[in-house]
Amino acid sequence: MKTPLLDTKPSVIHDPPHVLESIVHGHPVPAKHFKLDIDHDGIAWLVFDSPKTPVNVWNEETLREFNHNLERVEHDTRVKALVLRSAKERIFVAGADLKAVRCMPHARVNDLIWLGQAVFDRLARLRMPKIAAIHGACMGGGFEVTLACDWRVASDHESTKIGLPETLLGILPAWGGCTRLPRLVGVRKALDLITAGKLLGASAAKHAGLVSHVVAPEHLEMLARRLAREKRPPAPFHFENLFSLLIGRVARKKVLVKTHGLYPSIIKAVDVITHAVRGTVDDGLKLERDAVAELIQNRSTEHLIDLFFKREEANKRPATVGTAIPIHDAAVIGAGVMGGGIAHALASRGVRVLMTDVTNDSLARGMERIHGLVSEATRRRLVSRVQARETLDRVSTAHTPVPLTRQHLVIEAATENMELKRKIFSDLAARVSSDTILATNTSALSVGELAKSVPHPERVIGIHFFNPVHRMPLVEIITLPETSPDVLASAVGFVQKLGKTPVVVKDSPGFLVNRILVPYLMEAVRLHESGVPVKDIDDAMLEFGMPMGPMRLLDEIGLDVAAHVAGTLAAAFPDRFANSNALDQFVAAGRLGKKSGEGFYRYVNDREIPPERPADLPRHESIQNKLALLLSQEAMRCLKEGIAHGAADIDLAMVLGTGYPPFRGGPITFARDAGIIDY
Repeated sequence: MKTPLLDTKPSVIHDPPHVLESIVHGHPVPAKHFKLDIDHDGIAWLVFDSPKTPVNVWNEETLREFNHNLERVEHDTRVKALVLRSAKERIFVAGADLKAVRCMPHARVNDLIWLGQAVFDRLARLRMPKIAAIHGACMGGGFEVTLACDWRVASDHESTKIGLPETLLGILPAWGGCTRLPRLVGVRKALDLITAGKLLGASAAKHAGLVSHVVAPEHLEMLARRLAREKRPPAPFHFENLFSLLIGRVARKKVLVKTHGLYPSIIKAVDVITHAVRGTVDDGLKLERDAVAELIQNRSTEHLIDLFFKREEANKRPATVGTAIPIHDAAVIGAGVMGGGIAHALASRGVRVLMTDVTNDSLARGMERIHGLVSEATRRRLVSRVQARETLDRVSTAHTPVPLTRQHLVIEAATENMELKRKIFSDLAARVSSDTILATNTSALSVGELAKSVPHPERVIGIHFFNPVHRMPLVEIITLPETSPDVLASAVGFVQKLGKTPVVVKDSPGFLVNRILVPYLMEAVRLHESGVPVKDIDDAMLEFGMPMGPMRLLDEIGLDVAAHVAGTLAAAFPDRFANSNALDQFVAAGRLGKKSGEGFYRYVNDREIPPERPADLPRHESIQNKLALLLSQEAMRCLKEGIAHGAADIDLAMVLGTGYPPFRGGPITFARDAGIIDY
């Protein structure tokens, strides 16, 4: 049955659900989210601007209104071209309204998929040039609507991010993304972008073929006007698409190896993309609908969407009390791996940074690291050459004590040694202003003990970055009873400004992430001491969904660092954190892990070689349950002790800080699903 209002092909809306009929035909559509203007050149400017919200999202209401405007454009003989724009400062379209989707019955989600496909298909079939002028975040359904246009042009603003991240939420692009993207850029590139959920800046998006032009924001309108007068570009042809099934088989094998089959949305995306590109667009849209109808019933999809909300909340949530002070100038004490990484993170987000160390050689190595990080970001088109130069220009260095009265924040990132840090803090107290925030990047040492070294402990806070700083999204903010509310609010706002996710925790041995992680790592070491091979332990946890097994993780951390943190926790909790002699023996023998070439594994040319496994040794099927349970038990202890604000923060911290499998929702959610706890 054909829907007159949508005027779309029967194969797209074939026997549409009753709910879809009511959405399309039920009520008049008020002009609320879109403004349509037709200028003297016959260009229709359709501007998305949802009221009383900083973002534009697709839901039933906005899709209906968008469709109504398409109908007006289609039947207005004055219109020669259509330009889609957003009135938001940093958002084009953020995608579907996930909060609404999460609360919908599955049948209603299916109806929303039908509606979005039909409306975007109507846009695609308009017989006039259609230009999407993208400024700001253009994700998921926001990018899918642009795929129905003839031209996609983007601003070079840092807020412009383009991509299809749906697989990270346990679903896949189902408003034409899996069908139209491989036709635009080829099946290989589409597979890479969609299965990884990549979001690209404007320059990288142009390089990948997602947009045709990148210009300054103030030139978008002029460019759109020029393209509106040009002929619609021909559909691109990609020879590789003829072999999509073969490419898909190879991609499927790689995905299975990488994910151990634990993320069905990625496997399903490979199948849909490689089959959708072979048939008609309508055939592809049906594949998308069927796939989402299956995926939304998975518990793992609910966990992934819930984690998305938890992260969004943490990224925007201000501290409960206190007034945040904007931080434009900061100092980083220490130019090592962490110090250089932190200085780079600050400078790349517009903060002027003074990096200090005791020798010029140390500072030179620190600057070399920063140059390397900036060069890598430029090569990967994450930043422009201009942005790279600006980042480097914001970093200055000093190897002698200098006044720090201009800095709003000083972050100490020295070696994990309490006496050394006390000495640094005592010295800093004499060189900073009365309102400077003093922060330590310690991963395990007591922030309270360090605060005793200064006359104003209310200005002291822990800001614990994870290594490597440029990749790890989590930052633990460690508070003391004395910490000023304004200091806490400033630290939270500062971390959010850096694009990191802050989780506020109490000053307690190991804080949150290391407190939960160490018992898991130490139990893995004890299992190895009892005769379980290294590879068996790691394989068990890879199959659970961890990105790296515990033995390999210990090698990456460094066995000397791990032994130090384990010793700190063993001293604090002697009844539960009995230390293992194995780590001390490895350290004494110079086997420090990857950095020394040997730990639990041997490392040759960046390849890890496990010890030989006796052929007749039985597999230990209980490894996974034992280690996963330890993570959940320690997480629940942290919850009961109030180390973090709640279960949501604990789950989020473990996913972002350790790679705990996000599809399981976090260690507390996993325990709830397993029936271990009820909360």
